[in-house]
Amino acid sequence: MNEGEKGLVVSDIRSRLVAARITGARKWNIADVLGRGGHRVDRATGSNRRNRWRLTETGRRYVLEMLNLPPSAIEIVNTSGALEVLTKRVSDEVVRGFIEEAVLCLKAGALRASVVFLWAGAIRNLQEVASSLHTFPDITSAIQTHDGKARQVSKIADFANVKDSTVLLAFRDLGMLDKGQWQTLEEALGLRNRCGHPTKYEPRSQKVSAFIEDVVGIVFL
Repeated sequence: MNEGEKGLVVSDIRSRLVAARITGARKWNIADVLGRGGHRVDRATGSNRRNRWRLTETGRRYVLEMLNLPPSAIEIVNTSGALEVLTKRVSDEVVRGFIEEAVLCLKAGALRASVVFLWAGAIRNLQEVASSLHTFPDITSAIQTHDGKARQVSKIADFANVKDSTVLLAFRDLGMLDKGQWQTLEEALGLRNRCGHPTKYEPRSQKVSAFIEDVVGIVFL
């Protein structure tokens, strides 16, 4: 659950408005405005006795209509927020960089690019995990079981010479993925390939959100 779902206190709302350079935000009586929001907002009192505010479904629709945005915009915002939280937990600079690129693409509405970048971060993370758990000769052996012509893997960069579908099979054989996880990532790879090739295919926001939820849930949690 992200911050928007749990709600925000007035000080958080004000700081974000100021950060967004909204004129006069520092002087607004935000609590009064929210108090008059009626059915468009919901208020709950947290453990520190401070009111936390969040938009109701009616409120979300109202904001989307004001900004002339499609309903899918809320889903994209929530998804990009979840990925931003993830970047704070990823220590590897390469992996984190790919995820940050995915977030930027999501916010810009470039859904196909976001899928490609997140997959790149995910497969790189799996490669890092594999190299920390297994020797490269064992990894190479698992890969060549499914592709006898595959080159030897002796460092992370060598994975670039092996198809991702073969790598997933090898990681399954090495016990890094169970059957269900492997099947889910195979489906995710299919979407990545459709998005990465020059076709007219354009995934819907719900499809991309489901892809991100699946990949993050398996690879990063």
